[in-house]
Amino acid sequence: MECDKCDRDAVMHAAYSGAHLCETHFCASVEKRVRRRVREDSLLPADATPDDPDTWVIGLSGGKDSVVLTAILDETFGRDPRVELVALSIHEGIEGYRDESLDACVELAADLDLRHEVVTYEEELGVRMDDVAEKDPVNMAPCAYCGVFRRDLLESHAAELGADKLLTGHNLDDEAQTALMNVFEGDVRQVAKHFDASLGSFDEREEGSDFVPRAKPLRDVPEKEVALYAHLKELPAHITECPHASEAYRGEIQRLLLKLEENHPGTRHSIMAGYEELAELAAIRYRSDGSDDAGELGECERCGSKTARDVCRKCRLIDAVEAA
Repeated sequence: MECDKCDRDAVMHAAYSGAHLCETHFCASVEKRVRRRVREDSLLPADATPDDPDTWVIGLSGGKDSVVLTAILDETFGRDPRVELVALSIHEGIEGYRDESLDACVELAADLDLRHEVVTYEEELGVRMDDVAEKDPVNMAPCAYCGVFRRDLLESHAAELGADKLLTGHNLDDEAQTALMNVFEGDVRQVAKHFDASLGSFDEREEGSDFVPRAKPLRDVPEKEVALYAHLKELPAHITECPHASEAYRGEIQRLLLKLEENHPGTRHSIMAGYEELAELAAIRYRSDGSDDAGELGECERCGSKTARDVCRKCRLIDAVEAA
């Protein structure tokens, strides 16, 4: 099959659009979607200057998504004096797995001459995920612990690095799965948070606030296309599943979504289009009836993180692990 745009052989067929693309035009398509998302989400403020650049911290795990995101952002903004790119990697303490993926992070950062910071659970929190998974003091899937710890370290260190944005490599499949999970669970507040985190104006950040807005420039690109891009560009991505991965519910949603996409191409895009509209309506609801308690968050008495309780969830989980 030939590429729709030239006479070269196609390397992929996008059933949702009907497009057949060669390597060159496929890679250009992925890059175009990422850059369009950066533009539509207004990631680069109009007042950014070489003297006062916008700092973007990228959560670089070494997996295909974060590696592709980092490579495209560097290609697009690496020489733009209005933007400062910083890669931030988290070592969770998973023997073998994270060591290899961190090697991929180091290699990519060196290739791109990109500032690269590494923090570890062990140094920052006093725990290692291998030990947490073995003890499991509150009977949760390892991913549940890791999600709390990782999110906390990404946010706190992005703030320390002076980030204006925290960019993560969530792809279209990731986002559609999360959307379905929130809808199936009836979690309207989490739906509203999606609007504030992914679609709200970055200009709404309060002066002096240590909150770093998140952005997901890959969220229009399907997972398989991200993987193909990484392969074609020969990027040093570590494509291996975490040995502790056991999110059974998300796995069910993933299989359901893949089946729906196979039978009805374009399902993922439709889900996200509807979900983002729903998220905006949910956010408006919480703001208008005064039930949005985001402004009432205090500081954790242990670590200072924002929390609605005296002690944040991260610190409570660490206490449970240490007591086990």
